[in-house]
Amino acid sequence: MTNFRLTLAYDGSRYNGWQRQGNTEHTIQGRIERVLSEMVGHAVEIHGAGRTDAGVHALAQVAHVKLNTALTPAEVQAYLTRYLPGDIAVTNCEEVDIRFHARLNACGKHYRYRIWNSAVPSVFERKYLFQYPGPLSLERMREGAPYLTGKHDFRAFCGNRRMKKSTVRTLHRIEVLRMGDEVRIELYGTGFLQNMVRILTGTLLEVGAGKRSPESLASVLESRDRTQAGATLPPQGLFLVSVDYGDKPDAF
Repeated sequence: MTNFRLTLAYDGSRYNGWQRQGNTEHTIQGRIERVLSEMVGHAVEIHGAGRTDAGVHALAQVAHVKLNTALTPAEVQAYLTRYLPGDIAVTNCEEVDIRFHARLNACGKHYRYRIWNSAVPSVFERKYLFQYPGPLSLERMREGAPYLTGKHDFRAFCGNRRMKKSTVRTLHRIEVLRMGDEVRIELYGTGFLQNMVRILTGTLLEVGAGKRSPESLASVLESRDRTQAGATLPPQGLFLVSVDYGDKPDAF
């Protein structure tokens, strides 16, 4: 049995998220497992570092899969490249220690949310951006970001209101950048709750639009009440950029 670590890029536009579901075949995990099962002749299960939601994209999702095969990593990657749909790519495949686990061994993730801040739509990238035509103050958004960084209970920013497990997470850094009409919000943390990035960015967007003060974010955190935070932004602007396993000390 060989443990393979896969690095994956995918366009999540037409998928119901990462996680395999019994009522649909349109998931990233399901598609990859089907191809791998056909390759080795038995059912396999692939484990991802994170469960991206429906419509969310990835530049470098990480997964591992244990296969009973004599194929080399290069041959496994070539097979996947041949049979996976064009909106899912394996950018790297390598053999790793049998104990490696893509989710349990991850110590950080980097997410990016892209906002198109213009009244004129971005025609060719509309599936990968959220359009916000009104004025945005990046300075106000940057003033608000430090209130959200650090180790906190992020229950107010969790999409699952019935969450029973701990909602404490550590958010290392938030960067707010402008490149022409595009505003990017970069978030680096140890882990993220369901819809957490989209709620955080939705709340920062309201700060930038003047709908709430930067200082109010402290009371939102303290409230632990989802109704006190901002809107959940649509999925198409969200990208999982990378997963850290302790090998990129400067990234986080």
